Amino acid sequence: MSRKSIVAITGSLSQPSRTRRLVEDVAGRVQSRSGGAVTLIDVAEIGPDLGQAFSRAAASPALEAALKAIESADLIVAGSPVYKGSYTGFFKHLIDLVDYKALAGVPVALLATGGSDRHALSVEHQLRPLFGSFDAHTLPTAVFVVDRDIVDGRVVNEGVARRVDNLIAEAAGALARPAAIAA
Repeated sequence: MSRKSIVAITGSLSQPSRTRRLVEDVAGRVQSRSGGAVTLIDVAEIGPDLGQAFSRAAASPALEAALKAIESADLIVAGSPVYKGSYTGFFKHLIDLVDYKALAGVPVALLATGGSDRHALSVEHQLRPLFGSFDAHTLPTAVFVVDRDIVDGRVVNEGVARRVDNLIAEAAGALARPAAIAA
């Protein structure tokens, strides 16, 4: 039996990035619980290729490999910083290039980071509907982390840390179950 594929997508163009560290931490902890294999897709690294691809046909080999990884994932851990109430444009552009049928039934762990509590509902009002439009299975617990709650790449707010733990348990559990069959 092959290892389950965990694809971690981070939507920050900053390097270093709190969002990337959070996504990597969650994906790594899911991997340690499930034995899956993690592939990281960072828009900061594929940004130049992504910025030149106005359609799937124009995707570079590196961008095409990232898209195929997303489309064949057994679990997606998706995270973006929130700017002006929503995920980043490059994150959205990447997802726009994904085959809309490929994510049906795929479990998706949702994460977002931001500078203000004002953006806390962006996970529910932006990320969940985005992946819902693909008929993906967004996990019940989603996590928004305010910048002050991350220190040296670690979530220091106990309430947020519990939500992260819940999300990791849900993600590992989703990988342990047979794949959902899309209708």
